[in-house]
Amino acid sequence: MDVTENNVGVQHDSTQHYELLQELADCYTSVGSYEQAQHYYEKAAVLSPDAPDPYAGLGILALQKGALEDAEVAFKVACRLDGHSARAYAGLGLVAQQKGDYKQAFEMYLKCLELDTDNLIALLGLFQASCQMGSFAKVTHYLKVYLDMHPGDVSVMFPLAALYMKDGRFEDSKKVLQDLLALDKNHKDAADLLEEVEHSLAQAGQMGAAAGAQ
Repeated sequence: MDVTENNVGVQHDSTQHYELLQELADCYTSVGSYEQAQHYYEKAAVLSPDAPDPYAGLGILALQKGALEDAEVAFKVACRLDGHSARAYAGLGLVAQQKGDYKQAFEMYLKCLELDTDNLIALLGLFQASCQMGSFAKVTHYLKVYLDMHPGDVSVMFPLAALYMKDGRFEDSKKVLQDLLALDKNHKDAADLLEEVEHSLAQAGQMGAAAGAQ
């Protein structure tokens, strides 16, 4: 084996080792073993210092501990290493939201969704930020894009129906809620919102009838 082949082999082994460390760290994060997760994220970062994912993982761990400043630093490092890291932008959105900076959170979630329309954390975060800011149009677009790919996801159908109602689009809201309740008849929040929407539609109908009679 010549030197070139040997270097390729070493690089391949190193990449596999990094991916294994990253997977272990993500796994430990998902089951709440944060010390173990941190250990493996840090090893992955040393092995592959230009990779954003270990830093994004460390940011998520810092968020779990309530260490917002540490989380922000880690997510910013991930963004610097890869300007297309949707995971890092979602993390920065979560940090900004927890700090009460909804405008910044909104912008970070939007950046994440421009890169990954499938990111549910950013999608639901964008919905929450929009409710604080009263800005719904962009959120409605991304919720609809997500539902086109994942029809029947009630965790997204309900926010979409709520946004339609806030925007005065009662018929659209009613349709989404009826579809949701057909999938999950025990969804109390949806049933309550549907009652509210139907009441608003009835009021609008009465006002329209009164205006026509004048």
